[in-house]
Amino acid sequence: MARDNIISSIDIGTSKIVTLIASLTEDGYANIVGVSTVTSRGIRKGQVVNIDEASSAIAQSLEAAERMAGVSAPEAYVSISGNHIASINSHGVVAVSEPDKEITEHDVNRVIEAAKAVSIPSSREILHVLPRGYKVDQQEDIVDPVGMTGIRLEVDAHLVTGGVTAIRNLHKCVQEMGVDVAGLVFSGLASATAVLSDTEKDLGAIVVDVGGETTDVAIFVEGALSYSSVIPIGAVHISKDLAAGLRISLESAEKIKLKLGQLPKTPALPPIPYRQDQSSSGKDEKKQQSNDEFDVSNLNLAEDIKKLSRKTLVEGIIKPRLNEIFTMVALEIKRSGFGGLTPSGVVLTGGGAETVGILDCVKRNLAMPVRVGIPMRVRGLIDEIMTPAYATSVGLLLYGAQARRNEESRSFFSMFGKGGQKGSNKGLAGKIMNLLKSFLP
Repeated sequence: MARDNIISSIDIGTSKIVTLIASLTEDGYANIVGVSTVTSRGIRKGQVVNIDEASSAIAQSLEAAERMAGVSAPEAYVSISGNHIASINSHGVVAVSEPDKEITEHDVNRVIEAAKAVSIPSSREILHVLPRGYKVDQQEDIVDPVGMTGIRLEVDAHLVTGGVTAIRNLHKCVQEMGVDVAGLVFSGLASATAVLSDTEKDLGAIVVDVGGETTDVAIFVEGALSYSSVIPIGAVHISKDLAAGLRISLESAEKIKLKLGQLPKTPALPPIPYRQDQSSSGKDEKKQQSNDEFDVSNLNLAEDIKKLSRKTLVEGIIKPRLNEIFTMVALEIKRSGFGGLTPSGVVLTGGGAETVGILDCVKRNLAMPVRVGIPMRVRGLIDEIMTPAYATSVGLLLYGAQARRNEESRSFFSMFGKGGQKGSNKGLAGKIMNLLKSFLP
């Protein structure tokens, strides 16, 4: 296995830390060769609160994944979340520098730097500068302006920023393991990379990643990320509500929540008609009551509970918290101003996406089509990771693979340089044409 073909990711979440090691295939897939999941420690609401505990958990996850893969991970793409994440859309303008007005990679870099020149507090740092579209003179909606001719180059860019303290602490935790941070990636962007198709991005879609203590919102419009935010509520709050409502431990509440999410959805019984025969009516009532019973005896709860009311759990405890989460998501969508530009609807992902009743809740609160997002474009040891909970981990690999391809592409074009006499064919197409002409008689 070629060492330069290995890529790794570390998803540092509030509830779990996942390390994936993969080899990249020629068709853009990630072939998973190492997987490790450990319980998160020292992380709260997506941010490091205890460096020693967080570093220890990361080291445990990394070592297990390296042992399974049989290779070491010299660098990794790392996820970042938390309510310190914010976003802003910016605009950059530059004059094309080449004498013959052909746009080069250098001009693209300059216009992106111009878009980064926004006033942000010293306590914040830019994580991503994501071009939403270029404009050359009067021509708009250009995806890649390199090689085009023009005088004025503009870009609309989406800037994702984070708190300097949170970023540095995360860097420190990973680098203490002897692993370089190849890139810090907003977890909402990583999840979208794993679960969204190109068609959904082009049409416009909203990715909602329901994590442990945070919910990431990423809105795509016309193929580009246009709004990012983090809501400081997640699936752990549902478990806490169950623990408080049933007066049980948080561990027992988590088991009950997961079991509820795994059960098939039972159709509602029709209303019981009024009958003179009370004995028949009593049978229907007993049938309805038995369907409502939720057997938890096989969960081995410390509280020795055997049966619970499914309706009480779902309607009385879980749905009110889900309504709160997606009311806040609706406010974020309204704040973004892109609510009417997302016909693909909502793609739910993250561990919380498997919560019982969540799809109905999204439809009711957001009035949009919704589906649960499963990671795509992965092969190998995928039995464990083909669930919404691993979308961010897989997305980090795919994001890193794309970043590597872009870097290799820039290096490839730079080998040709800006050489060639003035007026000769430029770019890769021109070089190929010149090469073919040399073989002609």
